[in-house]
Amino acid sequence: MQSLAKTLGDLALISKSASLSIDKLPLAAQGLYTCQALYDTDQGAKFYYYYIHLTVRVPVSKPYVLVSDGSPVEGSSMWLQCRLDNGTGPIHYVWEHETRGSLVTTVAQGNSSLVNVTDINRNQTGWYRCVASNAVNRERSDRIWLDIIYGPDDPRIDVTPYSVTERGYSALERETVSLMCQALSNPPSQYVWLYNNSQVYAGPQFTITKILRMHTGNYACLAHNTYLNTRSKKTIRLTVYYPPDGSPSCAVEPAQNHTSLSLLCSWSGGLPSASLHWTRGLLGLGQDVAGPGQEIDKLSNNATLLQSVAQTSNNTLFTCLGSHPALNHTTYCSMRTYSPPAEPVCFAYATRNNQYLMLSCSWNGGAPRALLWWEGPDGRGQEGEENSNILVLRYGMAHSGQAYTCRAKHPLVAHTKACQLTLEAPVLVTQRSIVSVYEGSDVELTCILRANYPPASQITWFNNRRKEVWDTPKKYLLQRAAAWANLTVREADGTHDSGQYWCAASNAVGGTEIPVTLLVMKHPMPPNVTLVKVVYSSRQRSEVELAWRMEGGQGETGGEADRALTGFILEHRWVTERPARRGRNVSRETKESSAVWQLTTVKDPGVRSHTQGSLLPTFTYQFRITPVNHRTIGHPSAAKTPADPPFNAYPAVIGAAIGGMIFAALITALLLMYIIRNRNNNPRLHDMLFGMQHSQSRENINFPEDEVVSGAEGGIEEIGASPSPGPAMVLPRAASPLGATSTTGQAALPGDDNEPVNVTITVKATGS
Repeated sequence: MQSLAKTLGDLALISKSASLSIDKLPLAAQGLYTCQALYDTDQGAKFYYYYIHLTVRVPVSKPYVLVSDGSPVEGSSMWLQCRLDNGTGPIHYVWEHETRGSLVTTVAQGNSSLVNVTDINRNQTGWYRCVASNAVNRERSDRIWLDIIYGPDDPRIDVTPYSVTERGYSALERETVSLMCQALSNPPSQYVWLYNNSQVYAGPQFTITKILRMHTGNYACLAHNTYLNTRSKKTIRLTVYYPPDGSPSCAVEPAQNHTSLSLLCSWSGGLPSASLHWTRGLLGLGQDVAGPGQEIDKLSNNATLLQSVAQTSNNTLFTCLGSHPALNHTTYCSMRTYSPPAEPVCFAYATRNNQYLMLSCSWNGGAPRALLWWEGPDGRGQEGEENSNILVLRYGMAHSGQAYTCRAKHPLVAHTKACQLTLEAPVLVTQRSIVSVYEGSDVELTCILRANYPPASQITWFNNRRKEVWDTPKKYLLQRAAAWANLTVREADGTHDSGQYWCAASNAVGGTEIPVTLLVMKHPMPPNVTLVKVVYSSRQRSEVELAWRMEGGQGETGGEADRALTGFILEHRWVTERPARRGRNVSRETKESSAVWQLTTVKDPGVRSHTQGSLLPTFTYQFRITPVNHRTIGHPSAAKTPADPPFNAYPAVIGAAIGGMIFAALITALLLMYIIRNRNNNPRLHDMLFGMQHSQSRENINFPEDEVVSGAEGGIEEIGASPSPGPAMVLPRAASPLGATSTTGQAALPGDDNEPVNVTITVKATGS
């Protein structure tokens, strides 16, 4: 026994025999087995070989079912497949179908695991399973539900209580009437009840509690399969009867395909039934109209007279006489037969979201009511309705530009009337399909609705990214009317606003859209500009005066070059630090920002100079200027470094001159003081400067104590004074204010000419 033999299962040799036992037989054990026998004979050893072929049969595993469509539509095709994970062939397959009533039938069997079903129908709805079997065993799959989609079939309307008349169903006034609508459909139908073409209820059962006579009319059940989007409709006539009350009621209806008149007289209710009789004209003056060739139908509480149109003129009066055993007098009702006074009227309207288009036709007035029906562009007609008719078209099914005709027929009108509707999908036009504008400007895109019927809901604008545009004043402005819509793009930008804009409109017939291309152009490149002056305004180097001129222009406002300007961008940056400030440490942040240009905006295009302040005196700067035309930026000028201001000697000279004058005045004052104090030592110089006008000087003396008197009058002569042949002149003393005594404390002597005095001279010098 080798280790390789383990792949064949649990092998064991049966003792005292040549038999081999295999437990837990695997599929790998299948194959050819050889038994080798050795015999000792007189002739020597002989070998014999015996061969056995082992076939391993695998039981079928539990099958499972695959379907191409679990909810196929009735009339379509599909397939079912039964799959196995294990199983030795041949395998036999059996397909079983189980209905809702637990009835199991075999629908297919054979060696093929695939079953194709064509033209599937609703009767094949149910549970399906497959049974797989081989020579070893038999297994069944789980059930799978096959749901057939169909319907709706034509509805069936059940009226409770059940009361059938010639024209439909009847009910007694103030009783409860239940209308049940059933239409076979999978999934179940959605039901809508219409009363005289107006929706009154949604659901399969429509119950009218305490029905009144006013509820008489046409009730239609509309069944809708929402999965298949299919519909079916059935209409019944429900007449409400009531006991005799008041007088009989008269009506006229068309008969025999609107070639005759049917005069109806009813006096509903009452037991026994009332007697009704038709006459022509007023009561008591009429003639019996039940002559040869005329038919009178008397039923319970009703009298019907079939009147030939050839014997009836327009505006003919008919009277129905009614009698009842419970009444002591005869009552009546009258009616006139006349044709509608106007012409048929047609119009179209759409439901919400333009899902359905309704073509309505009416011919009001007249007795009896006219018959109206629609004919499409292909000439095919629709079933007629009395008094009004509505043709329902789904979105996209209407023929644009082709006429739909509503035909109307009345028994008293010889020829058939008609009115037409021409449906048109929206047609959009625009004043300009390509609009160009400069950046920063507002631009208006127009869209005009030239033709459409029925009217479109509204015109919608889409921007260049195909997104619907809403009224956002910062960017978009919408102006709408019934037949146009304008889109204003504010502050147009070449990068974001250029491209195709779309104007779209749709109605129930169809939709359309037109493109409008918006080209946002950049403004022309402004002319080049050159810096002609970059100079520090002072030695402090904190402000720079700049001036520039335009290349190719006049250099002043109004030149040709200025017409492409809206302003300037003035830039400066520092380059290096001056040697005088090398000892100062410059932060790393400052060094890294040295290459960044700092911007200053000049918004006046006529300006040609600017003063830039807030500069650091320790740095060397570069300046350049760039012209701007709206959003188009021109080429920057060459960068320039400010120059130092030129030397100006005029202020220094003026300052020196003023200082010299002040100094000379001070020296002169000191010299005069010295001469006055030492007049006796330098009499000649004193006389030369102040003169000999002693007598005249006395006249100018304001104070009597300072008056000068001669020595002959008894004055005391100053010691050391030289005699003078003329009158002596002395300087006045300083007088005390308000007649006070002098600083010496002595009274003034009238004859003391040469008495010395103290004089204080104050000189104030001011410099500019």
